[in-house]
Amino acid sequence: MSVERHSPAAGEAKSPGPCLGWRLWRWAPVRALVTKTLVLDVIERTVVLILFLYLANRMLPRFAVLISAEIAHPELLWLAASTNLNAALLVASESLGVFLILTRHFSKIVSKHPLDWALSFMAVNAPLLAVPAAASTFIPAQLATTLMFAGMIIQISAKIVLWRSYGLVPANRGIKTKGPYRLVRHPMYAGYTLTHIGFLLGFPSLQNFFLYLFTFLIEVARLLREETVLNKDPIFRDYAARVRYRLFPGIL
Repeated sequence: MSVERHSPAAGEAKSPGPCLGWRLWRWAPVRALVTKTLVLDVIERTVVLILFLYLANRMLPRFAVLISAEIAHPELLWLAASTNLNAALLVASESLGVFLILTRHFSKIVSKHPLDWALSFMAVNAPLLAVPAAASTFIPAQLATTLMFAGMIIQISAKIVLWRSYGLVPANRGIKTKGPYRLVRHPMYAGYTLTHIGFLLGFPSLQNFFLYLFTFLIEVARLLREETVLNKDPIFRDYAARVRYRLFPGIL
């Protein structure tokens, strides 16, 4: 009896074919959809969500203690009004940023340079290392509170203007020129800087000074890298020619 040349011999087990996932991956339409840019976009969203959950885990117990103390002693409510307001703005700003990143459009152009990713996540994580310090005795508390308040209002307004174009890693998600972007090219970073200065003046410490100085230098390097990506767009080049300053009008 003849045996086909390519048929398995008697007693031999048939080798399993490629799994369904591998067959789908080799399918051209799927490979066209799952691009490197898409994968990087998903990674950014995932990391941002993890960082937000970490921040919430750190902050919620402190908020709970603050709220419990104010409920037990209502007279403290007015005395802690500025603290309550700044805390509420911080939560609103961070929550808005996470919401916008998770619901934004997928980016078509995202930087793939490791340095850009490193700078972005270093800038996000560095301020989390700030340590509690005693309140300043030589700087009026109102000045520190006003700077922090102004910084967070600027951050929130910049995020609202960017809306679903907001992100951490340098990318061209559309050029925005309204609101605070009429005055400087990177108002969100200006808001971060004002908030850090206000906190440092209100609660000075040498460790926090060097931490916020490092963060500021990272932010400057970050915005320069962002402009490297955006300068490929003629709309941004025209915008940069009209809005000269990056962070603070007349200064930088």
